[in-house]
Amino acid sequence: MTATTPGIRAAKNATTTIPIVMATSGDPVGFGFVASLARPGGNVTGSSLFAPELSAKRLELLKETLPRAQRVAVLLNPDNSINERNLPAMERTARSLRVGLQRFEVRRPNEFKDVFSAMAKQRVDAVALPEDDFLNANRSGIAELAAKQRLPSIGRKDFAEAGGLIGHGVDFPDLYRQAAIFVDKILKGAKPADLPIEQPTKFELIVNMKTAKTLGLTIPQSVLPRADQIIE
Repeated sequence: MTATTPGIRAAKNATTTIPIVMATSGDPVGFGFVASLARPGGNVTGSSLFAPELSAKRLELLKETLPRAQRVAVLLNPDNSINERNLPAMERTARSLRVGLQRFEVRRPNEFKDVFSAMAKQRVDAVALPEDDFLNANRSGIAELAAKQRLPSIGRKDFAEAGGLIGHGVDFPDLYRQAAIFVDKILKGAKPADLPIEQPTKFELIVNMKTAKTLGLTIPQSVLPRADQIIE
């Protein structure tokens, strides 16, 4: 069992016969890990989490929350190949929303402070985090820097729990529980090639009202009632 694009690629490069279960995958078809979601083929199966679509959806939610936002910073880890798909998906959505995206790259935690200083100089209106494990691992520091720069922000669901304004995403513990079910089926004789890729059906929206108050923001009624959790 493995997770994320680098882990899946390493496992797939290592074997074409041992079954591989993906706990999470941003775009398994796009990266060639499986032939299709319905018929994976080969020795890989598991779950996909719609990383490009999730990243684009966060931009929609951010614009709905901040109708006057015109310039949105996208925080990117260029070493994560999923951003080859995340960024184009966000750019298409940005064009439809008439929002300008500004790309800011970061590879190491000690770069975040300078990156947020650059955002302030560019006078962006908000910051959006695409689906990325490195960014999520540093969510507390990112949320703190966004608050210092008075920037509304959106990321995964636990990003809001760490102090970001909005969190939207899948239930990762549930995906790992689903991976165990795949493992069980394979150990009982099922072939990975015959097990369709599972896709999440539940997406959670979290609004941090404490952060909203700190930023002096009023969350629109079109957003607030849809929240699965409100942090006061």
